[in-house]
Amino acid sequence: MFQSRVAWQKLAPLSRASSVLVRSSAKRRVFKPFKMPAAGTPSGCLMSTGLPRDSSNNLMYCFIVGGTIIGGVAYVYRTIKEDKERYTERVAQLLSRSNTERKPEELSTKSEKEEPPAEEAASAVMPVSARPDIPSHAPYLLIGGGTASFAAARSIRARDPGARVLIVSEEPNLPYMRPPLSKELWFSDDSNVPETLRFKQWNGKERSIFFQPPSFYVSPQDLPFVENGGVAVLTSRKVVHMDVRGNKVRLDNDSEITYDKCLIATGGTPRNLPTLERAGEEVQKRTTLFRKIEDFKSLEKISRNVESIVIIGGGFLGSELACALGRRARDTDLEVMQIFPEKGNMGKILPEYLSNWTTEKVRKEGVDVRPNTVVKSAKYQDKKVILKLKDGQTIKTDHVVAAVGLEPSVELAKSARMEVDSDLGGFRVNAELQARSNIWVAGDAACFYDLKLGRRRVEHHDHAVVSGRLAGENMTGAAKPYWHQSMFWSDLGPDVGYEAIGIVDSSLPTVGVFAEATAKDTPRAVTQESGTGIRSESETEEVATSVNVTAGAAPSAHPPHDGEDYGKGVIFYLREKVVVGILLWNIFNRMPIARKVIKDGEEHDDLNEIAKLFNIHED
Repeated sequence: MFQSRVAWQKLAPLSRASSVLVRSSAKRRVFKPFKMPAAGTPSGCLMSTGLPRDSSNNLMYCFIVGGTIIGGVAYVYRTIKEDKERYTERVAQLLSRSNTERKPEELSTKSEKEEPPAEEAASAVMPVSARPDIPSHAPYLLIGGGTASFAAARSIRARDPGARVLIVSEEPNLPYMRPPLSKELWFSDDSNVPETLRFKQWNGKERSIFFQPPSFYVSPQDLPFVENGGVAVLTSRKVVHMDVRGNKVRLDNDSEITYDKCLIATGGTPRNLPTLERAGEEVQKRTTLFRKIEDFKSLEKISRNVESIVIIGGGFLGSELACALGRRARDTDLEVMQIFPEKGNMGKILPEYLSNWTTEKVRKEGVDVRPNTVVKSAKYQDKKVILKLKDGQTIKTDHVVAAVGLEPSVELAKSARMEVDSDLGGFRVNAELQARSNIWVAGDAACFYDLKLGRRRVEHHDHAVVSGRLAGENMTGAAKPYWHQSMFWSDLGPDVGYEAIGIVDSSLPTVGVFAEATAKDTPRAVTQESGTGIRSESETEEVATSVNVTAGAAPSAHPPHDGEDYGKGVIFYLREKVVVGILLWNIFNRMPIARKVIKDGEEHDDLNEIAKLFNIHED
């Protein structure tokens, strides 16, 4: 131990000197720039021992690091150069493609700085003679040419002014409104109305049956090339197959159209009686299934050249046509007969007492109305259609009109793999009228869920307008639910009409409140006041937030008396004391109030108070 201590005392000064030398050398290295020694001058690497070393190792290290850096830079430069060449080549390939392979909306999104001069752009556009009759792509494809499609097209263009919308219609006509086909057109004094399709409304103003003139639309040929988009109608074509995964459809001429968003608004086809379908070709030739412009033109011509017409059906369409033809029969020798299995006209909708009153009204129009009548068989014999009835009687007539309902057109459901409601028919859709990720349904063909009344399918003009408009908004990203309670109406000539909303079913319990009508309580008067002949055109989705009750108005709900004149009134349809439907008889411009009553969904023990909301006793 002692020897170790003595050795340490002798070596300690040498150790401290070496440490001081190392620290001083480190400071010089840090704070002074490094200088390469002159050639031939010995250089040492300062170590803790202070002994010099050979400089060859440092030079080798410098060469290795420098070579590595130079090689890395060269590799990076070569990689970037090759990537640039590949990118340039790819861009050149894309630019070399034909303009016809690009979507129109992609061409229209270029900035003004990138647009070529007008002369070059004009030369790049495909010549009109070379454009296909049917565009290969439509950003918005609407299947069906009725009211719902037209409403959707206007809605899409309102939210997307540059949108290109293609409507594919089976009919040869541009979109038009259907209600006048069984109403105002028949009361026109113009003998050329089948050609002009213009008519006087109940308010005396004249208008066309078409929503817009031909100048409103662009041709299908020009749709992909017009600068600001537009609406085109491809007429006399039917979509027969849908490829939902490939976003394309096939037409009846084997043409294919791809799409980004699609609306199905195929409407429906008139039902026929099985007894008439089995009766043979001659009976079929003398039977009209009333739905389209061609049906109106055909029946109008037939009514001027035959002696008798039988209308089968007592609903909206059958009763409207019966009144129209009965009015015409006053000035001719035409015999008009209406037969149906119910107890009275519109017996599935109106309570029995009001249905019976309506039947008498139709008879006064010159129609031979026969309730409780069922056709058992039909045949053609001696230039007449002979209808054999269930009670054994027979009816001979020149022509038959079958107005027995509508079958929703759902032929595309199979190829599109879409769900069809087994009870109500129609494509089942969600609250936003969407059936698939990029497919919507509107109008008669849509089976939607009503938040208040459950799943429903509605076949009326107002529903087609509102559902089509909402579908168009949702196709452009609105994502709005369908909460609207659509209304429907029917006119038995210019003096009697009604509007209804909700579930209007005569099998439900009903309560009616009536009052004496005045001169302004007619369809003619209300259209004169509103300035429109199609009442739902002035309808809004508004729900009344407040209502006013006329002072002193105290209507009382009472069972109607036999022979009472139902001038105007309100009929409530109940389900467990909750109002689920309201029919306004010769009362107009009260629909927002009716919507509020149904929307509230409350139980009502005294409907007298609810009846006061409609102010039916106003002068």
